Amino acid sequence: MIDWDDVRFFLAVARSGSVRSAAESLKVNHTTVLRRISHLEARLGARLFEKKPAGYQLTGSGQEVLALAEEMELSSSQLEGLVWGRDEGIAGPLRVAMAQTIATHLLMPDFAEFCRRHPEIELTILSSEATVNLTNREADVALRVVIDRDALPLNLHGLQGPELRIGAYLSRSLLEQWSSGALPHVPWVTKGFDEPPEWVSCGDIPIEGTFRAPETATHLAALRQGIGVGTLPRFVGDTEPGLVHAPGTLDGSHGALWILSQGETRRTKRVRLFIDFISQRLAEYAPRLLGSPSEVAGVPEK
Repeated sequence: MIDWDDVRFFLAVARSGSVRSAAESLKVNHTTVLRRISHLEARLGARLFEKKPAGYQLTGSGQEVLALAEEMELSSSQLEGLVWGRDEGIAGPLRVAMAQTIATHLLMPDFAEFCRRHPEIELTILSSEATVNLTNREADVALRVVIDRDALPLNLHGLQGPELRIGAYLSRSLLEQWSSGALPHVPWVTKGFDEPPEWVSCGDIPIEGTFRAPETATHLAALRQGIGVGTLPRFVGDTEPGLVHAPGTLDGSHGALWILSQGETRRTKRVRLFIDFISQRLAEYAPRLLGSPSEVAGVPEK
């Protein structure tokens, strides 16, 4: 009989292509991962991976096993969700995933209030830009910015929240330098390799050059330090005392904030309590997520 734990280790290596990354995600050492893979290969009588310079690559047999392993994973998650969803007790763990900015700049006071109301619930906030897999129970609830609601998986239960808008920001000191003629242009501060969108490029300040800061905290720190112009959610940029809207720029749509849960999980009492609580708070924050009307045109207040 195949050991499900061996299959979990196989999936972790197959998805990351790295024994070290798999070990970190499973919170074990790399020798344990290798031992588990070896045990599964011996049980199946087939070699599942080839070690290449770029990492561990699936063999033909490994590709066949991958499809079946993912079916086993889905069945296991559905079984856990079915049992967990019938739990009517409030006490227990609750994992909620969202982008870092939503956790740190918007909802942390509300999480504190929720914990005060329900101290028996062990709340864990997973703040990351990565999308968690609710089907595999990587989280119980996810707050996710969604641009196209039709792109949401059909097995997820979604509650649409308020719309989010983003604006272009720069530091007050950088704006003063440009206004005085000391700078002919300023760099574009980005998390990736994108160019300034049209609604930013139409602004009064010429943008030339690029500064990349992939991490959320680093990106915000770069704008605070006056490195250049970059986009931020309105609820973040509007609360930063050292930042102002880039003159002449418009706002862009960032999608809507959805509260997502999966299958039987959403029927658990502590999940229902959290969703009811946070949906009410998000409704109250709707004007803040859209941005201050006095700054919509992109002209900083005097």
